[in-house]
Amino acid sequence: MRSRPAAGGGRWVEVDPGRVPRWVAGFAGRHGPSISTPQEYGLLLTAPDGTTAEVHTPPGVPGTADLDGFLAAVSRPRRIGLLLARKGAVALGVAEGAELVVSKVDTHYVQGRTAAGGWSQQRFARRRENQAKAAVADAVELAVRLLLPAAPTLAALVCGGDRRTVDAVLADRRLAPLVGLRAERLLTVPEPRRAVLLDAIPAARAVHILVRDPEVGAAGNAGSAT
Repeated sequence: MRSRPAAGGGRWVEVDPGRVPRWVAGFAGRHGPSISTPQEYGLLLTAPDGTTAEVHTPPGVPGTADLDGFLAAVSRPRRIGLLLARKGAVALGVAEGAELVVSKVDTHYVQGRTAAGGWSQQRFARRRENQAKAAVADAVELAVRLLLPAAPTLAALVCGGDRRTVDAVLADRRLAPLVGLRAERLLTVPEPRRAVLLDAIPAARAVHILVRDPEVGAAGNAGSAT
């Protein structure tokens, strides 16, 4: 489980799907039995002391109107496609639950920016642009061969890395079925490698929970929610 401060107050907690029931029980133990209400993002848990937890539905999990249904849904194994892209590197895979069952990593040299001016700068910029286009084209072909055949079995496609590069890959018309599966979640990853792809699986499956303590002056005292 990971925790980080949230913009506007509170803290984000990332919980493995298998540990969500324990987290919810711990939340109730610290703050009292909560009331759950369905929201567009998932469920809102409101404790008697005023502490709230926004439980966001992870990629590939159907929305549910009650807590028991949510806990059952997140615990079921599901197939998720992964597309990580940054500059000249791409990593693609299919995860069955927490296991990576199909994967491919590819790298291309893409020249960095240069401080030279004049014609040299323009020449290097064109070369860099051509290298980047070639890397995207190869990433598209890998996605067509690896991810597209799996599309009918995928619950979601989770992307990571540089959004512009990911968008460029998915702009190919052949990958339209994958675009329809794309989750809003965009993973922050370093240059894609197999180890990075493996680390992306728990990040893609994690349940994101925004915990907010009651405002000063509200009834009751907020305890730790992590």
